[in-house]
Amino acid sequence: MLWTGWLFFPGQLLSGQTHGTISGTVVDEGSGEPLIAVNISVDRRSGTATDLNGVFLLTLDVGEHLIEFSYVGYSDQQKMITLREGEVIRLEIGMKVSSKMLDEVVISAGKYEQKLSEITVSMEVIKPHQLSNQNIVSLDMILEKTPGISILDGQPSIRGGSGYSYGAGSRVLMLVDDLPMISADAGDIKWNYMPVENLSQVEVIKGASSVLYGSSALNGVINLRTRFPGNEPVTEVTLFGGAFMKPSRKELIWWDRQPLFAGGSFSHLRKRGNLDISLGGNYFKDEGYRKGEYVNRIRGNVGLRYRFKKIQGLTVGLATSAMYIDKGDFLLWQDADSGAFRQNPESMTPLTGYRYNIDPSVEYSTRGGDKHSLKARLFGVKNTTLNTEQNSASKLWYAEYRYLKRFRSWINWTSGITFSRNIIIANLYENHMGSNTSVYSQIDADLYKRLKISSGVRWEFNTLDGDLYYSIPVLRAGLNYQAGEGTFLRASIGQGYRFPSVAEKFTDTNIGGLKIFPNPDLEPERGWSTELGVKQDLKLGSWIGLADLALFWTEYYNMIEFTFGVYPPNPDDIPTFDDVGFKALNIGTARINGVEGTLSATGRAGPVGLRLSGGYTFINPVDPSFSDSLQILKYRRRHLLKWDLEASIWKIFAGINFQYNSRMVNVDDVFLDPFIGELLLPGFPGYWEEFGTGYTLIDFRMGWSITEVIRINAILRNAFNVEYLGRPGDIGPPRNITLQLRLDL
Repeated sequence: MLWTGWLFFPGQLLSGQTHGTISGTVVDEGSGEPLIAVNISVDRRSGTATDLNGVFLLTLDVGEHLIEFSYVGYSDQQKMITLREGEVIRLEIGMKVSSKMLDEVVISAGKYEQKLSEITVSMEVIKPHQLSNQNIVSLDMILEKTPGISILDGQPSIRGGSGYSYGAGSRVLMLVDDLPMISADAGDIKWNYMPVENLSQVEVIKGASSVLYGSSALNGVINLRTRFPGNEPVTEVTLFGGAFMKPSRKELIWWDRQPLFAGGSFSHLRKRGNLDISLGGNYFKDEGYRKGEYVNRIRGNVGLRYRFKKIQGLTVGLATSAMYIDKGDFLLWQDADSGAFRQNPESMTPLTGYRYNIDPSVEYSTRGGDKHSLKARLFGVKNTTLNTEQNSASKLWYAEYRYLKRFRSWINWTSGITFSRNIIIANLYENHMGSNTSVYSQIDADLYKRLKISSGVRWEFNTLDGDLYYSIPVLRAGLNYQAGEGTFLRASIGQGYRFPSVAEKFTDTNIGGLKIFPNPDLEPERGWSTELGVKQDLKLGSWIGLADLALFWTEYYNMIEFTFGVYPPNPDDIPTFDDVGFKALNIGTARINGVEGTLSATGRAGPVGLRLSGGYTFINPVDPSFSDSLQILKYRRRHLLKWDLEASIWKIFAGINFQYNSRMVNVDDVFLDPFIGELLLPGFPGYWEEFGTGYTLIDFRMGWSITEVIRINAILRNAFNVEYLGRPGDIGPPRNITLQLRLDL
């Protein structure tokens, strides 16, 4: 059934002119798939859109008409048509995916498809080739190489928004296909669980995103979008192996032979009628460059999506993943010299466990381009250790209904309601149960063709063990103005908040002399962030690119930080050494501002194809309630410089990745104390003076596509064997090499 658009112009009706008809179909030129809701304008006035089969129909006055076709992520097309009385013209329009970086399609900014040029916030987009060419086996590995992002012992920070919280809580929300993938107990991200073998792209929103995504999006959002098949089946297989080389100081060598690592992954995508099938799997084994640390894990995932023929626009889906893991986590070193790669025996935590998720979904798109979406997720995590006091299990039940209403072609209204249920059974922090309910709404509108505005609101309620917490309504607003050809100015401001995780409130443990005390009275933190930015499309000869410059400012209130101190069970008791340790506290305020510039470009230099991306971030993270050096927030680096360059000629490619991280200005003072610091981390005060500096890491890679099916690749990480420090007691890996075999079947 066709969706018919009738165009009548008053002046023409009065003249009594006769009419003709233009009909046709709009498809993706590459895959032949029909394109739904393509905007079609006539004489740059009102128009229509394609239906669920990519079909359109126009009844117009006789004469000459300019027909324009536009669709997010595709190059615009124009047709000049001369229509005679009673004539029926049939068009077959094949639209090409745009080569402009500004036309990149993203979803996370507004929960619907937009061009990268149109959004009002800063966003990084990571593509599959960036992972494949560097043999990325865990998502945090590529994020660490992304401008403005730091990963400190598994904890993400965007533009200095987070420090280090001992594995509990995250101000950055991890999503997989728009649904939260963050543990119900610790509130942390399981990086090695993310399905990188089946990745379409990763979208990183920089700045407070609580209006659309709620708690834990205080510092930003990372959304991994998985892929589904095109018309042709695709199978990819990757096998790899490698070894850690000797560190630069022979005192750090503890092994009789070099530790090895190896693994493999596969992905298979195909269509069966109206059913889309996506399969993936991954295995990884790592002997570890630090004594006592190792990893064995296996993961698999299945995605199904069925599109109904009889009920056009209706799609149902089911996705599931599962992983088994056996590992030894490194927490604290034995000492700063010969034991820096040896774990403190008292802090050794061998762990086995599993993670799984089940995601049912139903989506319905109307003929007018409106969309109803109901998605749910069950995410389970279980960890078992030799020390039964540290066992834990948790389940997150999450559901979201979202409605997208399109008013003609210039207003998109997104609104929804979410509900989640957390169930935690753990010796580490006892048993707890909580829930979260929220409602949100956001409007994005195009005004005067060049100006786009965005505004949203959210209200969220959170319960934990029967206690009710609620957020005041949080707001966001933004605008995007096209100032010139390929030049887009933007401004945005958004509020955020975060409810503390169960781990932050209730963890009570002792690991290798490092004591962590519970704080049931911990309160939510809140904040806001704002930015001004400019995005510029670049084109010079064969080169196309995108440059971005942003000024940002973030403030937190009631900020949560783990703080070292004396915490007797009863304030009137005389404290003992057993009362000394870390506790999560609401410490006050924080202010983080700075500037960030990024550049990405592709082109040719003679016969050589080149691909360049990277950026520089300056961060000024301060606590305004202090003075002098204490003013700098803990575990932040002021300067981040990251670049990647890849060249290809014939069937050979080579690349270099560069990272500079400036000195971490402040850490917990207790680690630098000549007495207590030596007890917690033997040798650290002296080590910090010598090695607690900024550092530069350089990786090299080279590959050869032997045939269209077979490719081999070699990656040399930390090529100059730099000894560098993440958090206290956590030295990074020495030089290591990986050999990769990739099959595209």
